[in-house]
Amino acid sequence: MTRVAAIDCGTNSVRLLIADIVADGADGTGGTLTDVERRMEIVRLGQGVDKTGRLAPEALDRTFTAMRGYAELVERHGTEKVRVVATSATRDADNRADFVSGVVDIFGVVPEVISGDEEASLSFLGATRELAALRPARPYLVLDIGGGSTEFVLGGDSVEAARSMDIGCVRMTERHLKDGDPPSPDQITAAAADIDTALAEVRRTVPVDEARTLVGLAGSVTTISGIAQDLPEYDPARIHLSRITATQVHEVTRNLLHATRAERAAIGVMHPGRVDVIGAGALILDRVMREYGFGAVVVSEHDILDGIAWSLA
Repeated sequence: MTRVAAIDCGTNSVRLLIADIVADGADGTGGTLTDVERRMEIVRLGQGVDKTGRLAPEALDRTFTAMRGYAELVERHGTEKVRVVATSATRDADNRADFVSGVVDIFGVVPEVISGDEEASLSFLGATRELAALRPARPYLVLDIGGGSTEFVLGGDSVEAARSMDIGCVRMTERHLKDGDPPSPDQITAAAADIDTALAEVRRTVPVDEARTLVGLAGSVTTISGIAQDLPEYDPARIHLSRITATQVHEVTRNLLHATRAERAAIGVMHPGRVDVIGAGALILDRVMREYGFGAVVVSEHDILDGIAWSLA
């Protein structure tokens, strides 16, 4: 058994998983991952990056504050291995060296600013390792909707094709949906067109029509599942491996895009940090299901964070 710490620093949130891992076999299958601590803080590291190309000082401060709390937990739990991964916002920032030096000061390890392809591979590993019990049809299309980018990964036992596109929920909100409460029909149409252009590009490199099961990851998708199930509060046990139909996704997306900020904030499963960006996240999932013809999505609570942990086993 190995106790590991995985830190995923995305565009919208920074997350920590401390887990005990027992890995079986050399083929990348089997084994167990047992949570010791799983934490998430909305820090909006990608605030303004799409426009300025730089990480804002206040966004770095929020991120480092959350990370210092995580570092205390890592030390308290006697973790043997630590891996810090940063994704879309940091990849895009001219001043990412400021982020790197801050992380080294806090954790004593150099954060890996990973490529979109590696992000996709880690997401696939985290999302699919537990799917065998459900016996879903293969291959899977794993959809990881982040803040700055969305990853599309096709595979069965391993990754066969992957693509990362800059259509995350924060980026789409800042580009198209930031004005209006709720956004106007013209803004929604522009966002949908932007997403559809990206989906057409994905199709050129990822044979999405071969996929038999859509697996959705990350906070936008899990929140949509909670809303579709009419949960009074966020319940990971009921959300993990739930199956949500395209009809449910379409309805939830429509309602979110036509709701005011106050109405979205009042939804029981809604994290306060997702109120402003959930409409864009839902729209991405909705367009994927429409354009690629999926009748349902299997929702996973496990994603790139779990993939990072497994990579340390």
